Amino acid sequence: MTVATQDLKVLAVCIGKPEARPGKKTKTGINKRSTSETVSIGLEGLADDAVCNRKHHGGPEQAVYVEGNLTRLWWQKTLNKPVNHGLFGENLCIAGLDNQIVSVGDRFLSGDLVMEVTAPRMPCRVLGDRMGDRAFLKLYKKAARPGFYCRVIHPGHITAGTLVRYVPYAGQRISMPEMASHYGKSASPELIARYQSVPVHAKLRAFLSNGLIKF
Repeated sequence: MTVATQDLKVLAVCIGKPEARPGKKTKTGINKRSTSETVSIGLEGLADDAVCNRKHHGGPEQAVYVEGNLTRLWWQKTLNKPVNHGLFGENLCIAGLDNQIVSVGDRFLSGDLVMEVTAPRMPCRVLGDRMGDRAFLKLYKKAARPGFYCRVIHPGHITAGTLVRYVPYAGQRISMPEMASHYGKSASPELIARYQSVPVHAKLRAFLSNGLIKF
């Protein structure tokens, strides 16, 4: 499928503070809330945004978590309830974007800011708790509309309402749904070659040497 360059708009910028998880000793930063302020985005993510579990979240390869607004509206209709910005723990929501078309290596440009897609978001227990339903994790996987992580190629600033240019990767396209479907599985030499040809998450690149799709 051919995907064209598009000029889109950042609908929401969301950041979170460390908050206690009910019944747990650990804290979480998943509870993101929209801000109207201009936010700095560096190589480790958004300024003043909490990332509490550094083993599985955050870092240069998962600096920014993005959701497309068309996907947010799909969830709203599917769940038959409001899906507010930040509900899934996303940092940015981009108007007119469908998560299903996004592939590894796609870029988002706004002023000096350059972000590059590395991997899909895989659902975890914290998301299930956030949604108040552990069964939601199965639904999220079945829906095959995962949000996605970006590395920051060049730092910059972002504000809700800012225009952003979506530039699809020109080489081999591995979509977020396809990548999520491969997670945890052994890969054929042909599939490994496909992944090695695109700018995937660094953790996945390391696992590829063992024939595994993990990130």
